[in-house]
Parts: sequence; structure tokens; C-alpha cells
Amino acid sequence: MRISFLLLAASLCALVLLLPPASEGCGPGRGYGKRRPPKKLTPLAYKQFSPNVAEKTLGASGRYEGKITRNSERFKELTPNYNTDIIFKDEENTAADRLMTQRCKDKLNSLAISVMNMWPGVKLRVTEGWDEDGHHSEDSLHYEGRAVDITTSDRDRNKYAMLARLAVEAGFDWVYYESKAHIHCSVKSEHSVAAKTGGCFPGDAQVILEGGATKQVRDLHPGDRVLASSTTGGGGPLLYSPVVSFLDRQPNATKIFYVISTTAGLNITLTAAHLIFVADGNCTGGTAGLRTVFASEVRPGQCVLTSRGRAGSEATLSAVTYVEERRSTGVYAPLTQHGSIVVDGVLASCYAALDWHHLAHWVLAPLRFFYSLMGPSEPQTDGLHWYPRLLQRLGETLLDAGHFHPWGLEEGQRHEVSH
Repeated sequence: MRISFLLLAASLCALVLLLPPASEGCGPGRGYGKRRPPKKLTPLAYKQFSPNVAEKTLGASGRYEGKITRNSERFKELTPNYNTDIIFKDEENTAADRLMTQRCKDKLNSLAISVMNMWPGVKLRVTEGWDEDGHHSEDSLHYEGRAVDITTSDRDRNKYAMLARLAVEAGFDWVYYESKAHIHCSVKSEHSVAAKTGGCFPGDAQVILEGGATKQVRDLHPGDRVLASSTTGGGGPLLYSPVVSFLDRQPNATKIFYVISTTAGLNITLTAAHLIFVADGNCTGGTAGLRTVFASEVRPGQCVLTSRGRAGSEATLSAVTYVEERRSTGVYAPLTQHGSIVVDGVLASCYAALDWHHLAHWVLAPLRFFYSLMGPSEPQTDGLHWYPRLLQRLGETLLDAGHFHPWGLEEGQRHEVSH
């Protein structure tokens, strides 16, 4: 019983990363519905952090990626913030405190508005931003422009507990009431897939239907049977798996997609956070080493599974020749009964944002089971499906409450659970 509860708990928390936030999804904006009443804001307690996990875990801002200096290639990742509604202390007189990643800048600008709304006449104040002088611990996110220390312009410490809560609401990935003198906030890396929520295909991507015909992803309907893998790990014979629903469907959303080209002449296009099956090394060595990675992590020389065949055949490994980005409108995330799908001749997972295909497949088993009993659903309204939306909110609630640590399982334990 305890193991079952821990699996359920870990699964719900995993949905925080596995599924796009309800306010984002694969496309822009919130879904339709009644306006919610104003949310009651609870100030953070001194030394409290939110979410209640370590800063450099996937559930928060993610791992440290290395110090950025003015001479490094990554310096171009930093952008200056000239928002006049924010006061920058800039005690070094180098404007370093104004430099930050775009994600950090967006969250900071959002917080500045909240501060002025909460306390008219008061502005947000940044005491520390990007650090180029080595004033922080060795792996501080200040060195990457991903962290800021903040106060209010009036330096009223009685406001700081609520300031921390406002920072959480503004979307910072980790907020810590670190000191009586300031609040520490940080964000995920711009490269981190954890920051690139949602995983979808473009609308013009092609799938293979039972009978051999092809159809664009935008034209798929629940009940269509599409080519997929018969095994969760991706290496088994292919079969036709029914589409049960769309995890997300945004015809008018514009996204950056990764185009992965192969020696087989087949190219798959998918968003950065989408999972795809890959193997390293010799592409003639069989599929024993298959694993899932994010599309943004695929590199030339790796192997992906490709197929021009039909059910009963097996996909073959083809080397990746190049990976490039392109912008496209229309994003779709079909879910099949088997959790995988062959798109443009390349096998991909139906899941995204958490590099754990087996867990994703397990978490969404109730949804697949429901549709297997009820039959094809009605065409989904544009936006995020209600089931992942519900689970994502449950996961966020449990994670923020600190009932358990979603990443408490060691890598070996994760492997055992997934198999």
C-alpha cells in the first residue's frame, strides 16, 4: 500500500512537469470559462521557499549550467532590463544587476506590476542580479542571470513576506524568503526543457492510418487508428493504435519547433519538450539501448526509429543528420492507446516535458482506459484536455504543500519503477 501511494504521489507531482501548465499548454493564454474570484494570498513565512523542494531540482529552477562571463559565448543569453517601474541598486556601477535571462526578465516585470498594485507608490527593487564578481556560492544561479534578490523600494521589511508570495504568483520557478533583508527568486534555464512546457507536433505533420493512407495531425479524430509501437519502450513491432484524444490542441498557436532530419530521408518536427526515442552509437546495433530524450537534446549522430512500413513490421534505426529550428502555427498533441505515434515516418512518444516515458504512460492509463470503455470521444474543444489539467493542478498543490519530494527516487529506483 505504501509503495502504491508513493507511486501515485510521485506521478501526480511529475505531472507538474509532464504536462503544460493550465495557463500555458502548447499554445497561448488561458482556456475559456468563468472568471475566478480573486485568490487569497498567503505571505511566505521567514525561511520558507516555494515550491517546497531544493532550488536546483527539476521541480524548481533546475540544475546549475555554468557561470556566464562577459567574454563567454553564453553572454548573449543575457538581456538588460530597463523597466522604469523597477529600481536597480547597481552598487557595482556596471549595470550587471540589470542583466538577466529573458525568462527572469519576464517574471520580474510581471512582479513589478503586482507590487505597484499591492502598494501604490511603492516599486520593486533589485539588490542583486547577474553576478560577475564571485560574491555568491560556487553554483549560484546569479552567475547565469537566472536569479535576483529583491525588496520593495521603501525597504519596509514588513512587506517582504507578501512580496515573496507575489513573486510566486508572478511565476518565478523558486522563491525563498532567504533573509530579513531580501527575497531570493530564480527561474529555469532558457535551454531547460523544464522551462519549455508542452509537447506537440505541427498541424501539417503526417501520420499513417490503418490501410496505408496518410492524414495530417490537424485532421485526426478520436477513433482514428494510426501507426505506433506495440511496446512502451518503442522497440517492438508496429501496429495501428487508436487515437483516444488530444492532450492539447491549439490551431492558432505559434511555436518554435525542432526539425530532426535522418539518413532515411525522413524528418520529424516537434516542440522542444516532446519526447522522442533515440539510441546512441551504431545505428545497426539494434534497439536494446533505446531511451527517450527531449527533442531539443537530440544531436547529429544519434539514432531515431524510422518506418515507411505498416503494422507488423519493425521500425529501423536511422542516424540523425542535422537538427534545426523553425517557427510554425498550429500545435497538436494526440494521445494514442499505446502512448507512441509514428509522425512523418519517425517514431515519437505521445508525452512531453518529463524525461520518463514509462511514468507518463502509467499516469495517463486511467484516461486511456476510460476511452477504451466509452469508445471514441467527441472532438475536443481547443485547449488543454480536462484530465491533464486536473492532474497538473493536483500535482502543483501537493508539491507546493511539501507533502513529499517528487524527485526523491534515485535514478536506479526510477528505472525499477518504469519497468
